[in-house]
Formats: sequence, structure tokens, C-alpha cells
Amino acid sequence: MAMYAIADFHLAFTTDKPMDIFGEKWCNHEEKIKKNWLELITNRDTVLIAGDISWSMKMKEGMMDLQWIHNLPGRKILVRGNHDYWWTSITKLNNLYGDMNFIQNNYFTYNDYAICGTRGWVCPGGDKFTKHDEKIYNREILRLKLSLDKAVQDGYKKIIVMLHYPPTNDKIKESEVIDIFKEYNVSKVIYGHLHGVSKERVFEGNIDNIEYILTSCDYLDFKPTRIL
Repeated sequence: MAMYAIADFHLAFTTDKPMDIFGEKWCNHEEKIKKNWLELITNRDTVLIAGDISWSMKMKEGMMDLQWIHNLPGRKILVRGNHDYWWTSITKLNNLYGDMNFIQNNYFTYNDYAICGTRGWVCPGGDKFTKHDEKIYNREILRLKLSLDKAVQDGYKKIIVMLHYPPTNDKIKESEVIDIFKEYNVSKVIYGHLHGVSKERVFEGNIDNIEYILTSCDYLDFKPTRIL
């Protein structure tokens, strides 16, 4: 029984969105994910999936992609990515499959850990941060706090947070998001979104007693990484 994480599946079984335009590494990437998953994950394991799950624009189109994930072994806990336009009512999503839990203003558990999270957004302080970004960023801050508050109110002291966006701006500066992690004594932060980045440009490792882990598919060579 273990916990793994991976992000950015970018599935497109009903959409014409080939990922190999982003490089040969992405050729047949869904088959790479499936092969590595089946070699690692059992039905006793849990996998955190940190957003950008499907390219579909509507829920009806995205069902084949969700079914593909459902057919993989293990329990899955998911947050929304910036491309997950198909994401609808959180109640409807959480009623789809018994082995798939969707986070939005809520949390789920793994042993004595609370798994909290939200999508996140571009952090302030970067060169391209706009008023529109600020509005979305502030909303995501509220959603993160709602998720964390519910876990804390229920007595959970071990907390893992899953975001889609990194918790820093493009200058790798600390943010209000990181301040919240410290305030709530978060132990690990899982995120995705970044593609084609070198290790030197990644906010990762143990920083102020919080472990940050980038889990984008291409960064992990399409292989889920073990978290616990």
C-alpha cells in the first residue's frame, strides 16, 4: 500500500490534440503512462493526479478519458488543471466512480493524512501577471484555505497539498500560497503544469520543512513517483 503522484496526462481520446507536437518524447504518451502505471500501481495504492487530465472541452467528450483513468488500478485523487474545461459540478464528478476522488473546496484522506488542494494559478510578481490573473489567483487562495480548513477542523495534522500550478512565480519567489503552507504545517506539496524544464529551474526539494515535488508527466518520464 503506497501513494504515488503524476500530472498532466493531456488525454485526447475524443479530441484531435496530438501531444507529439511538443516533441518526440510525447509520442504515444498515454501508452507510456499506462505501461509504467501497470508496472507500479496495484489496487491497494493511491495516485495523486495534479491536473490537466483531458483536453476535452465538455464533460460528455471527457468521459472516455476519465474512463481510461478509472480502468487503471488503484485509487485516484485529482485536482483541476488550467486545460480541464470539461470539469463540471464537483458533486457530479465525485459520484462518477468509486475509485476517483475530485478535490474542490474539500479534501480526502489517506491513512492519517489529509489530501487537500486546488488548481492554483500564476503567482504575483512575475513579468506577465495581470489584473485578470490577480482575480483568479485570489479565488484560488480562498479555495485552498477552504480545503485546508475543513481538514484541520476534522482534526488532521498531517497534510499533503496538491496544486496544478507551481506555488511560485517564474522568478522562483515565495508567495502567499507558500505562506499558507507554512501556516497550516503542510508536509508535502505536489504540483504539475511545467513542461520541458531543467532541474535548475524547478522549485523542488525540502524547503522550510515542506517537501515540494514536481510531477509533470514529461518531467517524470511518464512514470508515477512514489510519495509515501
